[in-house]
Amino acid sequence: MAEKQITNDNTKLVIAISSRALLNLDESHQIYKDKGVEAYAKHQQENEDIVLEPGVGFTLVKKLLALNSDKTPIDVILLSRNSADTGLRIFNSIEHYGLNISRAAFTRGESTHPFVGAFEADLFLSSNYHDVQKALESGFAAASIVESKSDNVHPSQLRIAFDGDAVIFSDESEKIFQEHGLEAFEENEKLSANIELKAGPFKSFLASLQKIQSTFPEENNPIRTALVTARSAPSHKRVIHTMREWGIRIDEAFFLGGLDKGVFLREFAADIFFDDQHQHCHSASKYVPTGHVPSGIKNK
Repeated sequence: MAEKQITNDNTKLVIAISSRALLNLDESHQIYKDKGVEAYAKHQQENEDIVLEPGVGFTLVKKLLALNSDKTPIDVILLSRNSADTGLRIFNSIEHYGLNISRAAFTRGESTHPFVGAFEADLFLSSNYHDVQKALESGFAAASIVESKSDNVHPSQLRIAFDGDAVIFSDESEKIFQEHGLEAFEENEKLSANIELKAGPFKSFLASLQKIQSTFPEENNPIRTALVTARSAPSHKRVIHTMREWGIRIDEAFFLGGLDKGVFLREFAADIFFDDQHQHCHSASKYVPTGHVPSGIKNK
C-alpha cells in the first residue's frame, strides 16, 4: 500500500467526508434501498427544507472547522454520491449548522474515491466501504464510519484516537502474530525493539494533524491525540522508538494487552477512534464515534 506523499510544507489539513458520514441520512438511505433512486430523489426534494440530524462524523468536522484560520488552515470537502439536485437538502443542512464547507463533488451514484486525490485530502471518511477500500489502496488515510449513537465526546477539545498496527503502523508485526502466535510476535518485537516499524495508512494524517497541533501552545492545546493498542510490555518499546524516529508526538498512549478498548476510549472522550479490526470497532462504537480502517492482514 502506497503512503500518501505530502507535497507541500504548509500546515493545511484537508478532510474529505461523505454526506452520510457527516449527516444522518439513514431514513433517506432506507427509502433508496427499499424503493429505488426515483423515490429517494422525490423524498429529498420534498424534504429539502427539513434539516438533517448530525451524523457520526459531525462533531469531528465541527471542531476541526472551529480551528480553521490563516495560521491553521483546515478545509473540509463534501464527497457525495448524490446528484447536485438531491444534494440541495444536504447543503441546506450544512448551512443551517453554520459549517464552513464550500467545496463539494456530487457524483450521482458513481464512486467518490477518485476525488480524494484530486482534492489532496489527508483523510477520507465515508459510509461506503468500497470507496474507503479504494482510497486506502491509493495511499490515502480512509475509514468507514461505524454506526454509533454515542455522544460521549469532550465538550471543547478535539480528541482523536488511533490503533497502532495496520493503522498508524504497517501490519508487519500483526502478520507474525496472526500466522505464528503471541510468543513469536513478542520475540520478534523484543529483537526489533530499536528497528522502526514501517508506516501504516494513517501515519501521514497523524503527521499533518500534528503540524496543526504544534502551532498552538502545548499547554491547553485544542487538539489531543491518543494511541490505543492491544500491545503490552515489552512490545511497547518498538512503538515508542518508532514515534521518536518519525518525530511525531502522541499525547496519551494506552498499551492494553488485550483489554476492551471501549471503556478507555470512553474516558478519553474521543471525537473519533480509528481501528482496523471489526471487533474493536464494535466495542468502541458503543462509547465513541468510530471509523473502521479496512487495511492489513485482518481485512484480507
